[in-house]
Amino acid sequence: MADGTGGGIPACSPAARQVELACQSWTEIEAALKAGTGTVILPVGGTEQSGPYMAVGKHNVRAHVLADEIARRLGHTLVAPVLAYVPEGATRPRTGHMRFAGTLSIPPAVFAGLVQGAAESLRAQGFSTIVLLGDHGGYQTQLAGLAAGLNRRWAREGTARVLFVGTYYDVVAGKYADHLRQQGYGVALGKHADISDTSLMLAVDPSLVREGLLRQAGKPGSADGVYGGDPRQATAELGRAGTAMQVQAAVEAISSFNRRRP
Repeated sequence: MADGTGGGIPACSPAARQVELACQSWTEIEAALKAGTGTVILPVGGTEQSGPYMAVGKHNVRAHVLADEIARRLGHTLVAPVLAYVPEGATRPRTGHMRFAGTLSIPPAVFAGLVQGAAESLRAQGFSTIVLLGDHGGYQTQLAGLAAGLNRRWAREGTARVLFVGTYYDVVAGKYADHLRQQGYGVALGKHADISDTSLMLAVDPSLVREGLLRQAGKPGSADGVYGGDPRQATAELGRAGTAMQVQAAVEAISSFNRRRP
């Protein structure tokens, strides 16, 4: 994928400046709003362990790069900075991904406030469609609830609406998993840091995967932070099929939502 955040590519490359809020001045953003840019994507990542062979910033980089691609495909769309702090488990005792070094977790109530505050900020500036796009499974239900709550709160004013794009994440365990099974990789599929997860990362930014170590390793398990699958046959080619599905699903959902605006 183009415009990744790793590999020495500048954070505000020319392509990033086309769509990323953080790469523009306030006057440029205001001009874009006046010129008809009404949609903004709020990408949600997460900082969590993903086995011994993948960096903890996996979700943040994927959300960043794919949100940019979605915005370019849509047109008249900007991308807010990725939310990298999400609920990942308790700290006392350590549960979930918090059992592994490098994971950062915040309470669900803090996460809710973070999402709501960011959405309120974007609405106040004049964006009419605020898209919640989450790359991690643990908060999908919460994002859907937050979108519904904000829409109820804003309904009387009619100035903005929130869209939670669940299909962006759902396609990984659905259409993309079916594709991998058709290619003969069904036994390698799992729930986390498996062939699917690792292939997606290789497609977006291979610098986050310790590929040399991965190929030489024995099959990792839950003690390594890899759940139910085998990542050792992951490839960027396999991942590109999945990222294409994710981008297409999001573009279709956002386009349809905007067409239905009253």
